[in-house]
Amino acid sequence: MIVGLVGVAVALALAGRRVRFLWDLFKSGQPDPDRVLQLKRDKKSGVEGQVTEVLGQRKLLKWTVAGAAHLAVMWAFLLLITVYGEAGVQLLFGLHAHIPFLQTWGPIGFVQDTIALACLAGLATFALIRVRNSPKKLDRGSRFKGSHTGGAWLILFMIFNVIWTMLAFRGMEVANGNFSYGRAAYASYGVGRLLENIGEPDSGLLNGLEAFFLLAHIGVALIFLVIVVNSKHLHIFIAPLNVMFKRRPDGLGAVQPMMSRGKPLDFEEADPDEDTFGRGKIEDFTWKGFLDMATCTECGRCQSQCPAWNTGKPLSPKMVVLELRDHAFAKAPYMLASEEERAAFTDEQKAAMQVDKELVGEDGVIHPDVLWSCTNCGACVEQCPVDIEHIDHILDMRRFQVMIESSFPSEAGVMLKNLENKGNPWGMSEMKRLEWIEELDFEVEVVDDKLSEDTEYLFWVGCAGALEDRAKKTTKAVAELLHIAGVKFAVLGPMEACTGDPARRLGMEFVFQMLGQQNVETLNDAGAKKIVATCPHCFNTLANEYPQIGGDYEVVHHTQLLAHLVEEGKLTPVTPIEENITYHDPCFLGRHNKVYKQPRDIMATVPGVKTQEMHRHKDRGFCCGAGGARMWMEERIGKRINTERVDEALTTDPDTVSTACPFCLVMLGDAINEKKNSGEAKESLEVVDVSQLLIRSIKGEGTA
Repeated sequence: MIVGLVGVAVALALAGRRVRFLWDLFKSGQPDPDRVLQLKRDKKSGVEGQVTEVLGQRKLLKWTVAGAAHLAVMWAFLLLITVYGEAGVQLLFGLHAHIPFLQTWGPIGFVQDTIALACLAGLATFALIRVRNSPKKLDRGSRFKGSHTGGAWLILFMIFNVIWTMLAFRGMEVANGNFSYGRAAYASYGVGRLLENIGEPDSGLLNGLEAFFLLAHIGVALIFLVIVVNSKHLHIFIAPLNVMFKRRPDGLGAVQPMMSRGKPLDFEEADPDEDTFGRGKIEDFTWKGFLDMATCTECGRCQSQCPAWNTGKPLSPKMVVLELRDHAFAKAPYMLASEEERAAFTDEQKAAMQVDKELVGEDGVIHPDVLWSCTNCGACVEQCPVDIEHIDHILDMRRFQVMIESSFPSEAGVMLKNLENKGNPWGMSEMKRLEWIEELDFEVEVVDDKLSEDTEYLFWVGCAGALEDRAKKTTKAVAELLHIAGVKFAVLGPMEACTGDPARRLGMEFVFQMLGQQNVETLNDAGAKKIVATCPHCFNTLANEYPQIGGDYEVVHHTQLLAHLVEEGKLTPVTPIEENITYHDPCFLGRHNKVYKQPRDIMATVPGVKTQEMHRHKDRGFCCGAGGARMWMEERIGKRINTERVDEALTTDPDTVSTACPFCLVMLGDAINEKKNSGEAKESLEVVDVSQLLIRSIKGEGTA
């Protein structure tokens, strides 16, 4: 008992010291009051998150084999706490002490042994996965590239030690005639039968061996505890907290508004010397940011899905979080020190604590090429099993680089100037926003002051839809379909300006606010209530981000509205289109807003269409490369993302590639044209919007 209690005291002291350090670090972060407020407002979602994501392992089970293995190990961790309760009683009160009911009811012993064996199967699965996906063999093809693989093997070994010492301890109880579960705990009973000839029950030998394995079982857990709180497997304890305080419904959709010291940043009164403009140093991160960093499990699921990483670029969402974490841990002693203590640090100590290391820079924590490779596609956030919000952190670092350092790709500067001066990324005249209407054979209402009372939808055309030739085809198709269905709609024409999405995703929040407030004022003055948009970026901004600046509207994407009109019988495709079509999910429509069904429903109603999914589709869809303001930045590193996506599309041998986003239309179209020029794609291959397929069938322009 003395040995056991001393071991417990030492282990708890070491673990407690580490926990105190982590608590102080998290507490030093910037305030993020909305995290707590949203939990108070929506306790139900908080509980659901714990049930589905923590206990139910919803995200992990998307990766079936690895997810099932993790489910077994996680539940073993929870259920085998009861075994440690039993061990504690026997440590304190003697080997023959038992907890009534808990240590005497057979079904409990059965569950304990079953989950222990399931845990062993899970460990074997993890070991096999790590061997098969070793970075030494697969390099960048391994999702474990960059992870601390040695630490992972140590944890697997420690979990194995927990299980075998449990079975050995309980087996000695069986052999010593001191096991109250009987045959119900079948694994322990089987081990005991193997050991029963070692000596006589209740003999000094068996009592000594039982005590030894009892101490071994407890000792392994104590060592494991100290290792866990000092490793990436800290997520065992803090992942539930990260899930609890995640953004609702998740870290996709809207960009968070700029905050300084827990309050929204007022650009008219903000002082760069006093206020926080994004994240310029590690101290600028919120406590939730530090929690994200410490929660990362290094599983690499985000990395395996990242379009930048998969095309040879330096960005790995996992490594961004890990590099920030390592920097935070290194600098923490300085961050947590008083002014007097800081003055006493030597230059060598400051260098070790990375005090003067830039957060973003050529020799900084995050290289600029990493920061500017992100397309904001959301694959990392979607796949992360512990709800880390990678995009938020990347955008906050961009905000500081753009607004304070004026450091960003030069070609993006042209886009920003065009947004400020002309209200669109291309710098074209606002009067060109109505040219597409001249090609229609019916009148389209253009809002002069107020929407007429019988207008059902304001059609938000968007910059690409009004000014880019390929996207204008979508605009005209949607307008025709609404006209055929008898839906009364109107457009803003010259009064419409860019929603500000490219500026915000670049990090230039000021330009976003300027454009957003201008548009909100226009929409509110016009009396807009219901809006339909063809661009998922406009759709996302209008629906999810404009409420932050006073614009609350009912916003639908054109595929949602068209699918509804088809379902109601107001649009009826009749002419067959005998084509093999593969559909590309736009990131801001799919992952960011969970619209996967309606575009596919539309295609399913068109006679003759044969659809075939690409390998990466729906929530694992692959980006076109245009998001995160990448549409206006050159792609100089690695393979072009749009080329990678088209290569995947070509594996389905399509006659047509369909999508539902003007950015995707342009990016995929450019890549297809390159493939045609090189002879890798047939000349007839084209990329079209889903609405174009629908109008072709309705107007009798299908293929016979």
